[in-house]
Amino acid sequence: MTDPRPEAPRRPDRAGYLAGARAAAPFALAVFFVGVSFGVVARSLGWGALAPIVMSAVVFSGSAQFGAASILGAGGGALAALAAALLLNSRFLPMGVAVAPVLRGGALRRAGEGQATVDASFALASRGGERFDRETLIGAALAHYPAWVGGTVVGALTGDALGDVTRLGLDALVPAYFLALLLEKVGDRRSRVVAAIGAGLALVLVPLTPVGVPVLAASAAALVGLGRRS
Repeated sequence: MTDPRPEAPRRPDRAGYLAGARAAAPFALAVFFVGVSFGVVARSLGWGALAPIVMSAVVFSGSAQFGAASILGAGGGALAALAAALLLNSRFLPMGVAVAPVLRGGALRRAGEGQATVDASFALASRGGERFDRETLIGAALAHYPAWVGGTVVGALTGDALGDVTRLGLDALVPAYFLALLLEKVGDRRSRVVAAIGAGLALVLVPLTPVGVPVLAASAAALVGLGRRS
């Protein structure tokens, strides 16, 4: 016997994308100014204007780009800069596995949709546990991409006029940005414990290990939360 009640209408993808973009708008504004700071830093290292813009358009990862820039700025080689960028971006492997069940289509389409997995979109799309909202994930990334690239354009083209990013306070935006993302996800005791363990690991390892290692070690704190749930 069939259920006479009509099924709840499914939210159109477009409405979901717009909702994700709206949720990401405050973070996208911060991303714009972080992009400005990257453009200024890259310009100060002698990259010119085009190279940082192309890098932001292709890589779309502030942590990896700043990591590579810091290595090159300290006199390191291209291979060391590439290794640092890959190490910092390796966190997207488990994040990609987590969101994979909600992606649609064949291999190419799923790979394309997977590119929307960035820190902010991942955090905003999380619905607790192993559930993620696909439209929020994509919509948030669509809001962040032009903000990141546009900020880099402004920084790369006006770097000489803006001067030192520390004088402008732009260097403080990166930790503030991630702290804002974290605060939305620490509503219960288990989340607060995981966040505290991750922060402690990072503080201990930053002066002792290469760039990227503290990030990965801090991410391992999530295993504590997983173990407590099981």
